Amino acid sequence: MSQYLLSVHHTADDPMLSAPLEEMQPVFEAVGRFNDRLMAEGAWVFAGGLHPIESATTVDNTGAEPIVTDGPFAESKEWIGGFWIIEAPDLDAALAWAAEGSKACAGKVEVRPFQEEPA
Repeated sequence: MSQYLLSVHHTADDPMLSAPLEEMQPVFEAVGRFNDRLMAEGAWVFAGGLHPIESATTVDNTGAEPIVTDGPFAESKEWIGGFWIIEAPDLDAALAWAAEGSKACAGKVEVRPFQEEPA
C-alpha cells in the first residue's frame, strides 16, 4: 500500500473561517464520520487540523545562523488548514477517499503521494 497526503486548503474568503460554531458543528460531525470510516477500512494513518496561517513560524537554517520569523514561508492565496495521511492501494483509491473527505470538510482536498522509501 502507498501513503497519500490529503490536504485541506483554505482561502481568505473561505466562509468556514468566520462561521459561528453552531454552523460548523455539522461539518465537524461529518469529518468525524469520515475519520471513523477511514479507520474502519484500514486506510487511516494520521490526521490533524492546523491553527490559522497567522500562527505559523518559519525557520531558515540554510545560512550561517538560523533565522526564525513569524508567519508562513511565502504569501499565498491558499494554505493548508488540515490533513489526513492515508494508505491506499493506488491513486484512484486515494482520489475516492479525497472526494469523500472534501464533501465531509466542505473544502478542497489536494492528493499527493509520499515518495517511496529507497530499497
